[in-house]
Amino acid sequence: MAAPTRREPLAFLPIAADGAPQTMSSVEIAHLTGKRHDHVMRDIKVMLDELQTPAPNFGGSYLGANRKQLPCFNLPRRECLILVSGYSVELRAKIIDRWEELEQASRRPPMDLNNPAHLRLLLANYVNDKMEMQAQIADLTPKAYALDRIATAEGSLCITDTAKTLQLQPKVLFAFLRSHRWIYGRVGNAGDVAYQDKLASGLLEHKTNMVHRSDGSEKVVTQCRVTPKGLARLAKELEPSVRAA
Repeated sequence: MAAPTRREPLAFLPIAADGAPQTMSSVEIAHLTGKRHDHVMRDIKVMLDELQTPAPNFGGSYLGANRKQLPCFNLPRRECLILVSGYSVELRAKIIDRWEELEQASRRPPMDLNNPAHLRLLLANYVNDKMEMQAQIADLTPKAYALDRIATAEGSLCITDTAKTLQLQPKVLFAFLRSHRWIYGRVGNAGDVAYQDKLASGLLEHKTNMVHRSDGSEKVVTQCRVTPKGLARLAKELEPSVRAA
């Protein structure tokens, strides 16, 4: 079945209250530019830092997967255009065109729900939104299936190889695992150790190897490794908490 014609969802048409500045969310910026939301969040944080503007001033949230509240930014026109000034001409044009739509929408009179023409328009928008949502679900289904396949695979990865698989710097993954109580350093142990609940749930495992020293002696080394189930969990939990950092 052919994909539905692309149309911006009504959810991306916020009308500012009287006296309140019009804003565009980082979710919509990612949607318009085709960039990953965590990358847009990262760019916004860098921009606000350079502008010496507190990030919480523009903080917001949106409903993500499983209706979970996730963080986002809501940018006024000035900050939004500063953000995309480093993007390509094509992407800047999309954002500028969108701002014109938002500003025109804010000047339109509210819909009269007693007007049949307005009701037909709302119904048409609802149908298009539902078709678009179904298309997005169809696009996400193979990804969910891939995660299920990963979770039931055999074998495990060291944390460095896990970071490469998740396309993260190893130090970022190590920091996440420590701050979220997956692993910890133990006195007298050169490597990291898994928390017992992560071992019990099958997210991590300890693998023992025998290392031969140059003097002919042997040493037992225990390595903390990420199981396929743990890899699948991390692929979900790292979006957007770490990737947006």
